[in-house]
Amino acid sequence: MWVLWALLRGRGSPLRRATDRREARVALGALLLLVVVAPAAGWAGGAVADAALQRSVRAQHGERHPVDAVVVGPAGRERFAGDPEGGVERAARTWVVASWEAPDGSPRTGEVATASRPGPPGSPVRIWTDAAGHPVPPPMDGRTARTHAVLGGIGTFLLAAASVEAGRRLVVGRMERRRYARLDREWAEAGPDWGRAGTGG
Repeated sequence: MWVLWALLRGRGSPLRRATDRREARVALGALLLLVVVAPAAGWAGGAVADAALQRSVRAQHGERHPVDAVVVGPAGRERFAGDPEGGVERAARTWVVASWEAPDGSPRTGEVATASRPGPPGSPVRIWTDAAGHPVPPPMDGRTARTHAVLGGIGTFLLAAASVEAGRRLVVGRMERRRYARLDREWAEAGPDWGRAGTGG
């Protein structure tokens, strides 16, 4: 409300210049864009990101499968092993040497990461593998995908709002430069006669 009051202030004043009215229109247009267009852009960006991420979630759950493996021994290292898309799975994971069975029935042995502390050799451990039986990070869950989509929508909104404000500043800056240039020309024309007797009205 105070923005509209500031735009309309001095509307009937004889001191209100045409440039003031144009700047007020630019400010009002920028305000409307911030109120209407920027939120719509944020919503659209979030919706597009959510659709893409949900497709990725379905694809990962179709390609990755949980497998019960058996601990052979410790791998002797603990490091960051999270999937960038894994959400809560992005944590320090314990690596162990485990054996499991591939989808074709062939035995596999290798280093795998587990979020929980594994037991002694011979204890079971849950891992994720792809269609070929190779260990892979856990698939992204729907909640994590939704969180990423919301953050993408917020980022799109902020980008749209920043673009509107940058455009407003650019337009107002050009208008001010033109106004100052016109004032300089008028002062230059009036300068030689300024203060002389008999000049002016």
